[in-house]
Amino acid sequence: MTIIQLEYLLAVASCGSFSKASELCFVTQPSLSMQIKNLEDELGVVLLDRSKKPVVPTQVGAIVIEKAKEALLAYNNIKESVAELKGSVAGKIRLGVIPTIAPYLLPRVVQSFADKYPKVELEIREMTTPEIIKAMDKDELDAAILAGGTCPERITEHELFDDRFYAYVSPDNPLFARTNLRIEDITGRDLLLLAEGHCLRDQVLELCSVSKNQENTYTFQSGSLETLMRIVEATDKITVIPEMAIPYLHEGVKDRVKMLARGAASRKIVIGVRRTYAKESIVGALRDTILEEEKKKTSPKGWN
Repeated sequence: MTIIQLEYLLAVASCGSFSKASELCFVTQPSLSMQIKNLEDELGVVLLDRSKKPVVPTQVGAIVIEKAKEALLAYNNIKESVAELKGSVAGKIRLGVIPTIAPYLLPRVVQSFADKYPKVELEIREMTTPEIIKAMDKDELDAAILAGGTCPERITEHELFDDRFYAYVSPDNPLFARTNLRIEDITGRDLLLLAEGHCLRDQVLELCSVSKNQENTYTFQSGSLETLMRIVEATDKITVIPEMAIPYLHEGVKDRVKMLARGAASRKIVIGVRRTYAKESIVGALRDTILEEEKKKTSPKGWN
């Protein structure tokens, strides 16, 4: 029995497919299949039901998979412990980041982190909050950067910083003439929202006290804040954007950004970590890098 065989077994169980697992593990499908077959021969049991699509673990396979997860966690912890004893931050972290954070925070952080910690392999996936939680439960992610208060108890949240909300208003909307907007002035008919599954959607709905079922002129489902802003510019609508998005706006549209006159109009950005995850030095290094980059950022001029 080898670590590679256990990794391949977990990959197939997660993907439900030998072909997808081979792509994930960067190995040919015959090689992956052979390693799993060798593992089954050594244990004298069938671990995967290949007759079903997707492929699923057998009853004994499910037990072996849980033990394999524990074994791989212990194996990775050994390397992490040795690295910490040497005073080195090294290893691999699989990181999920929600779409309303990824395009604005990662460009400021990734290269700085790589320069400071060249021995850390950072694997990043952009995912919605429900996808992140599901992936963490399946041991496909080690940690995530997301909005605070959205993780279940089995995931520990480490606070990073507050990210204020601003209104992004079309010049054709009557509220455009105002510098500051009151939350109660924004109606459901004016407001464009992200698609369901994005925590920012729920936060905005709660902030604006808008019913999820309130009728609108039309329904538009988008996973992209950039798309919503383009629609605002082409219509008379309003959307809500986080402060971290503002520096990426070109000067010609920054007059569309309006401060929300409400103290609680913000979200807390956190790193969520599985409670069984042991690479504290890597998480700490990532947190320190994010906080350092955040200190360099200046608040939007005139919107303090």
